[in-house]
Amino acid sequence: MKYVDVVIDNKSEYMDSFFTYLAPDYINVGDKVSIPLARKPKGADGYVVSIDTVPGIEADKVKEIISIDKDRSLTPEIIDTAIWMKSRYGVKYIDAIKMFDVTGKRIPKQIKAYDQTKLEDEPTLSEEQKYAALDICNSIDNQLGKSFLIHGVTNSGKTEVYIRAAKSAIARGKTAIVLVPEIALSSQIADRFSKRFGKEQVAIMHSKLKTSERLAEWMRIKSGEAKIVVGARTAVFAPASDIGVIIIDEEHESTYKSDHNPKFETVDVAFRRSKYHNATLVLGSATPSIVSYNRAMDGIYQLIEMKNRIGNSIMPEVQIVDMRDELRSGNSSIISRKLLASIEQTVKDGDQVILFLNRRGFSTQVLCPECGYIMMCPDCDITLTYHKKENAAICHYCGRKFKIPELCPECGNNNLSFIGTGTERLEETIEELVPNAKVERFDLDTAKNSSEIKKTLRHFNSGKTNILVGTQILAKGLDFKNVGLVGIILADSSLNIPDYRSPERTFQLITQVSGRAGREGGKSKVILQTYQPEDDTIKKAANGDYYGFYEQELAHRKNMNYPPFSDIITVIFVDKKGSKTEYSSTIDHANDFRNYLLSMKNLPTGTTIYEPKLDIQRGGADRNRVFFMIKAPRGTRSGFVNAYMNYKELMIKHRSTCHIELDINPYGII
Repeated sequence: MKYVDVVIDNKSEYMDSFFTYLAPDYINVGDKVSIPLARKPKGADGYVVSIDTVPGIEADKVKEIISIDKDRSLTPEIIDTAIWMKSRYGVKYIDAIKMFDVTGKRIPKQIKAYDQTKLEDEPTLSEEQKYAALDICNSIDNQLGKSFLIHGVTNSGKTEVYIRAAKSAIARGKTAIVLVPEIALSSQIADRFSKRFGKEQVAIMHSKLKTSERLAEWMRIKSGEAKIVVGARTAVFAPASDIGVIIIDEEHESTYKSDHNPKFETVDVAFRRSKYHNATLVLGSATPSIVSYNRAMDGIYQLIEMKNRIGNSIMPEVQIVDMRDELRSGNSSIISRKLLASIEQTVKDGDQVILFLNRRGFSTQVLCPECGYIMMCPDCDITLTYHKKENAAICHYCGRKFKIPELCPECGNNNLSFIGTGTERLEETIEELVPNAKVERFDLDTAKNSSEIKKTLRHFNSGKTNILVGTQILAKGLDFKNVGLVGIILADSSLNIPDYRSPERTFQLITQVSGRAGREGGKSKVILQTYQPEDDTIKKAANGDYYGFYEQELAHRKNMNYPPFSDIITVIFVDKKGSKTEYSSTIDHANDFRNYLLSMKNLPTGTTIYEPKLDIQRGGADRNRVFFMIKAPRGTRSGFVNAYMNYKELMIKHRSTCHIELDINPYGII
């Protein structure tokens, strides 16, 4: 018999430690076990995290495990990664471990049979594709464990390079994980790989699968039947063994950062798993994140440039429309005259139109329609959000409030506007303006499941739909063959969200959605509508000047001490609303922890710890939500995570009703 340390599957805030049990000699780290537990006569589930011959407690107090479920057991590498996630993000052990498992108890009796289909032939590679594939496959073949960043323009053939990398891994008896930013893309990419490797070799993993489907795919991966895993961010936790390559397509996308517990960063987890397996990591994007490109400049990633489109597709012509001129001429519509005329002509010519409106831009901003002035926080350099109830513009980072000026500070205009629109309104507007066209909308409201997604895309690809109105989902690698026109409705809407990444996000969205234009063998056009045509980000995006934008944005990040020069850490305290005393407890916890951090003897030089603020937007009617933000210099996050875990243990020890959580480098509005 052996002594094993077990993490128990539980939801309690107060239970996050290892428990010692006796187990048979054939026990392994990662095994899923049933263990005796008070108040649970049938036992509780758990996972073995370590094995020893000597117990850490008195031997006569150690109980024996009830059973071992080898079908649902994990691997030592998975346990190692989960323990690392605990130290990296401050999450519970079990929450990290369960990311690698799936729900459902009925194990499929037999693996699904797939029809044998004729596989597609390999296409001829361009010179850029050849060089990219050569470097990556060499790393896989020789187990060099390199990390690559492919900076390739839209339609440069990155997917084919990914396929060649997966082929190289499989040829050496290894597996491949391919990640995409949206569930909507999973089926499309999986189909590409299935046509080259066969459906039986490809498994799909994402959260929208039925429980039975997800479990069946999980078992196919674990058993080794499926050699290639395709999916959204949670597919990085696939139980693949002997990984040869991990690929992250559109690596810049914010969806790779989890916004609920555990709040992990997909690239981080992929990098960790690739190092364990000595696997090759491949990141790809036409608009790499500032952080990733900076890592390439620092030599952490090997940079691969793909500057040309494949085949006879050419880059579209980009035209900027100043929407202030439209207002001055009496056109108050969200569609400019030039865009409307181009839509009508494109439809008449039998080509298709994509109209893009960023969903996140629905948030209201304080704007001057005359000169384009936007209210910004002077401390944080992000857009202020208008709160009607308080009649104030508030910074969602530092919490400062600003009075709405009667006159524009830039030009003196007395007619400041509170703007905002959405794709539903845009769809209705286009239907009215172009009544002879078939219009469909593609956003989170209409793309609720895989069948609706496939239906919308099928209609557009077949030509049944003339005009497709959508959000940022359109910018995430979808391939269309007959798009003659892309209209970007409010190009600056993402520029004006309260997030330090807003210039980066704007550049990425404009570039990516512009890349959907480009008919095979024909010219195409992008019309970019904006209230800020003079903005450097807008101009560089219109010109496709990534390198100029990167240098400009990196200098700004360095000046403001934003990533990659720091980590942004948000500490959140949540408690039920009640008396004033109970509320003060929430803010007291936040102030107490902040003071604890400030008193640290080894507090890194350059650290900024902001004062706690009440989060009005996310608090709700029944709870108080207080947060504060830390700018932690690069390389120092572990000290803050450790401090957080120590403080959380104290709160648990004293049975505090206040919940505390950590979010490192969060996306979106704070």
